Amino acid sequence: MGLYGMMRTSASGMAAQANRLSTVSDNIANSSTTGYKRASTEFSSFVLQAATADYEPGSVETTVRRAISQQGAFDYTSSATDLAVQGQGFFVVAGLDGQPVLTRAGSFVKSGDGELVNAAGYRLMGYPAGAGAAPGVANGYAGLEAVNLATLALQANASTDGDLFLNLPSGAGVTVAANLPSANAATAEFAGKTSLVAYDSLGNEVTLDVYTAKSAANVWDVAVYDRAGAAAGGGFPYAAGSLLDAETLTFDATSGALAASSPQSLAFTIPGGAAFTLNMSQTSQLATGYTVLEATVNGNAPSEVDRIEVSESGELAAIYENGARVVAYRVPLANVASPDNLTPLAGNAYSPGGASGDVQIGQAGAGGLGVFVPSALEKSTVDLASELTTMIESQRNYTANSKVFQTAAELLDVLVNLKR
Repeated sequence: MGLYGMMRTSASGMAAQANRLSTVSDNIANSSTTGYKRASTEFSSFVLQAATADYEPGSVETTVRRAISQQGAFDYTSSATDLAVQGQGFFVVAGLDGQPVLTRAGSFVKSGDGELVNAAGYRLMGYPAGAGAAPGVANGYAGLEAVNLATLALQANASTDGDLFLNLPSGAGVTVAANLPSANAATAEFAGKTSLVAYDSLGNEVTLDVYTAKSAANVWDVAVYDRAGAAAGGGFPYAAGSLLDAETLTFDATSGALAASSPQSLAFTIPGGAAFTLNMSQTSQLATGYTVLEATVNGNAPSEVDRIEVSESGELAAIYENGARVVAYRVPLANVASPDNLTPLAGNAYSPGGASGDVQIGQAGAGGLGVFVPSALEKSTVDLASELTTMIESQRNYTANSKVFQTAAELLDVLVNLKR
């Protein structure tokens, strides 16, 4: 082989080991960087020609790879806006230019504008959960906007639906029609009464009185009144217009469940508020006393946000001082067919490209995506012991290649001096 070829080959070996040391130094520098994924240098031989009488040396090619799909361990924190992902998927974030990119760095804090921003300045993106919000798409970023907590302060939400599941006593006596709750007579009789708090459009409390009375075998009268119209001291008769809705529920005589032909809910408008549906589909008629099985109503009065909580599926909810819980955003996860081929960007972020495949967006915990781990941060995947071992190995290999280069240079001197 030629001496110049020998020098070129050893020079390529030194360059390859220099690349390897560069990735080692990058890994060590980012060993404490949240969500950082270890980089490595892989080598492949470059052969100039097949075996002949004179061997012609080739060189070494280097390829830098990143173990982006590798799961890191978790550091748990006391901040509800610190987020990690367990399993596949990335946060969708946006920089100052508004271009969405992907990251696993979930150290989000509230900025002066109320947006959730991580240590690199990227803003967390999510879908607004309010009525009329644009739905997202599975193969793009349409519908996503920066999560902003400033809009949640002193927010009032009108009640739009609720659940009231009861057990009505099968042995209750039958009430005559004139004394049923829906008749609104002073002599009204009822087997049970439950009151619910709902909210109008301004966040004012509206108390709903729900009465039930047996009107025939397996048939019950259900009436809902606005308590504001109750008689002095409360109760019947209510003022005109206070009856919001009344239905007749029919039960199966054998199972005690609501009959398929029976109404399953009550529908009316909250005074000063929105259209409201009270679901009663799980109400039963069994041989026991009047029992409230579940009673919930959405909406809330104006109140300061006490804290933020994020569920495993990505629902970001505001918990108000009055105890109301309002889902404000649904934070999705994104993934690509080949995460390890994503293009690295400054700030520990990644951009999809042709090698990685197109981005796919979905709900956490569905479609093979991982789940959110709130109040946690994903650690760097760098193992310092392994990196230091690689550094020593690369140093020795670099030295060996330099010795080959020096030997070729000395032989070249001998060749040049043959003429003397």
